[in-house]
Amino acid sequence: MDFPRTHGTDPESSVVEKHYAVIYVPGKKRARFPENCVEIMDSHASAITRADVAQQRYPALVYGPSRSSEGFRLYYLIEWL
Repeated sequence: MDFPRTHGTDPESSVVEKHYAVIYVPGKKRARFPENCVEIMDSHASAITRADVAQQRYPALVYGPSRSSEGFRLYYLIEWL
């Protein structure tokens, strides 16, 4: 029997997705970010608009959230926009 691959907006879900986001980060050398540093945006344009380099807030495409072994919810960088 085939089941549809669907999921809701359950924050505890193990399904991760790609998101446009603005990430607060002092330097752009990291590849993963805790959820309190990531603001999810609804589009590429809104991520670009909300970014503020002077405030260390950079637009990005991320994958997540994923639960780390320490119990933190993390987002993984796909690319900086």
